[in-house]
Amino acid sequence: MKKGVWGVLLLAGVLAGGCSSTGGKRGGEGEDGMGGATGGAYGALGLSAEQLREAQNRTIYFEYDQSEVPAQYHDLLRAHARLLLDDGMSVTVEGHADERGSREYNIALGERRADAVRRFLQAEGVAASQITTISYGEERPADPGSNESAWSLNRRAVVLY
Repeated sequence: MKKGVWGVLLLAGVLAGGCSSTGGKRGGEGEDGMGGATGGAYGALGLSAEQLREAQNRTIYFEYDQSEVPAQYHDLLRAHARLLLDDGMSVTVEGHADERGSREYNIALGERRADAVRRFLQAEGVAASQITTISYGEERPADPGSNESAWSLNRRAVVLY
């Protein structure tokens, strides 16, 4: 999927989250102030725990040969961190790369991408013991094509609950 489509999906989530009143509480929290136990929304995007677990909300896409978490995913990862803090569950972060580059390079790049997501979550307060990372490099493409459209889908990190 092209970047523009992801931007529209992200914007729709932000707009949907912005329509509700938080009553002065942080990030659309539930009655308990935690956002989870009462079924509240998580973070600035206003997503529920169920919505955060949907594939499109668990995938972070990266630019070619980059491993820094793009700013457009910061709110989404903050919402995941909040869920992890509230529920104490664990996640695995998978790092992936497109087919360009050697197998060894792509494994290392996938590892850097997974580690970048792990570091972001930890910076938000998630315990290191709640996060496992693994790199598949180019071995598990989201799209098996050999063109920019496919490659852009394969440059990713995925948060698995």
